[in-house]
Amino acid sequence: MTAQDPCSRRPRRTALAALSATLLLAALPAAAERVALTFDDLPVNGALAPGTTEDAIARATIAVLKARHVPGVYGFLNGARLEDHPDGAEALRLWVAAGFDLANHTYGHHDLGEVSVERFVEDIRQNEPLLDLLQPPARTRWFRYPYLREGDTLAKRDAVRAALVTRGYRIAQVTLDYEDYLWNSAYARCVAHPDPAALAWLHDSYLELAAGYLDAGREAARELVGRPIDHVLLLHLGAYSATILPELLDLLERKGFTLATLEEVSRDPIYALNPNLASRDGGTLLEQLLEARQRKFPAAPAKPYAAIERACAKPPAG
Repeated sequence: MTAQDPCSRRPRRTALAALSATLLLAALPAAAERVALTFDDLPVNGALAPGTTEDAIARATIAVLKARHVPGVYGFLNGARLEDHPDGAEALRLWVAAGFDLANHTYGHHDLGEVSVERFVEDIRQNEPLLDLLQPPARTRWFRYPYLREGDTLAKRDAVRAALVTRGYRIAQVTLDYEDYLWNSAYARCVAHPDPAALAWLHDSYLELAAGYLDAGREAARELVGRPIDHVLLLHLGAYSATILPELLDLLERKGFTLATLEEVSRDPIYALNPNLASRDGGTLLEQLLEARQRKFPAAPAKPYAAIERACAKPPAG
């Protein structure tokens, strides 16, 4: 994450005092740690292997979620992805038919740091007719920022938050994120040109990074509020989802998490906190709160960006 915009240092100091007091109020007893699974970039994130369709990805992932009794899963939709993915509409229909919910991730997945408030709010609005057509709103209307970036200035951050309130949204914050989307396209490449060694490395590196960031997220919560919290895990529906999801669920169970819905988890008092922070890089709620308090995120494994990009970039020799 980057340093605070110098132009907003004075309001940040004021916000820090309020934040410190609020954090004390948030340090309340919590039940056993729960986690809600959420999926961004529906109908699909990343590349698909030849012969694979968006609806096949959705069907396989839904089968795992249902078999493992994962409750109340939300998928965050970018309507523009339907323009490039002809089978995406069927994938979304399957998602809703399975009893899962859809929420707003903007139409075009724009970075708020790169567009105006007006353009960003229009992107939210543009996504609504499709969402209402697929699943008329009956419960909480959830919104998640693309890239977890809530504004590179406080003015933009506050303006978009006000627009979200006007439109009836609640922000679906994230506390656990290890950029799982990185593995989707790499896995699709490795399926297209089978490479057992590369597939094994993808498997091991994914679970190692997930375990490290689950631990770091828990430590960050303890540093902030002195207690365990209920978490929201950010995932991305793509080529690797159905394959790795059973082992991710096993990992969560070994770590002592229990599965819950986004509504249940978001009752934790930490989700009422507003870091009141302008940031170009954004991040999870925990990362934002730590940055607002000028503290570092706990140590976590390095993300293997270059190695993932190289995986199966060329067909194996022979």
